[in-house]
Amino acid sequence: MQSNTFLFIYLAVIVVVMILVTVIPAKKEKKKRDELMSRLAVGDYCCTTSGMYGKIIDITSDMVIVEFGGKNCRIPMLKGAIASVEKANAITSGGISDEAKRSAEGDK
Repeated sequence: MQSNTFLFIYLAVIVVVMILVTVIPAKKEKKKRDELMSRLAVGDYCCTTSGMYGKIIDITSDMVIVEFGGKNCRIPMLKGAIASVEKANAITSGGISDEAKRSAEGDK
């Protein structure tokens, strides 16, 4: 009888640890991602999930239009395709790398 109690406690501890290791970090990541999507603004530079840098030129509810390499390459994409965002005001304060800026603007 006592071994059954220890087995139950052991399984309960394993379940709690698995929840702490998987569910809580996933919730934090989702909250961070939602915050990133809510802060998108026209003029920001973004990096897509495919690794391309571009400038956001229009935003709708679930889509963004990103300009890559100048005014000739504008691509609509889902907001979920944006991996990271560098704010437009970070350019003037030196927060965005020169290489990312040149790549987004088409090496003008």
